[in-house]
Amino acid sequence: MRGAPQRPARTPPSAATPRPEPVTTPTAADLHAALLGRGETVAAAESLTAGLFCATLAGVPGASATLRGGAVVYATDLKATLAGVDADLLSRVGPVARETAAALAEGIAARCGATWGVGLTGVAGPDPVDDHPPGTVFLGLAGPGGTIVSLLRLTGDRAAVREATVQAAVAGLLDRLG
Repeated sequence: MRGAPQRPARTPPSAATPRPEPVTTPTAADLHAALLGRGETVAAAESLTAGLFCATLAGVPGASATLRGGAVVYATDLKATLAGVDADLLSRVGPVARETAAALAEGIAARCGATWGVGLTGVAGPDPVDDHPPGTVFLGLAGPGGTIVSLLRLTGDRAAVREATVQAAVAGLLDRLG
């Protein structure tokens, strides 16, 4: 056809053009597989997540091989009685503190006979607690090589803060496992 506009030829994607790797979020299944591969176990003392971390791990088939157990320590006194946090420490620094998260992780690992302990304490919102704004979370991880605590500053409603805390705990423990 004379005078008809010509369409530009389509250029096929080049095999040499690298495609970006998809960004993946570590999952509970990834954590289970990593723990299983090392013959290690985990237990958690959960305050603001109220069992969500353990429930997430328990959703993976075969979780009983890696999840030893956990405790919901929502009330401050239960941090001492169930997870073994020193009552004097709680009186001195309060329930939402770096030291409390470390003690939760160490205490629950010892009480459950787990290789790894996770201690989760913070403020899900909507109101602040002891001058800590909503979204303030201390994530304690205790295991071979010692205990580390991360301070998280999360945003969103209660559900979003709790979910993000669990994701951070899964990712943090996977990172420690290497």
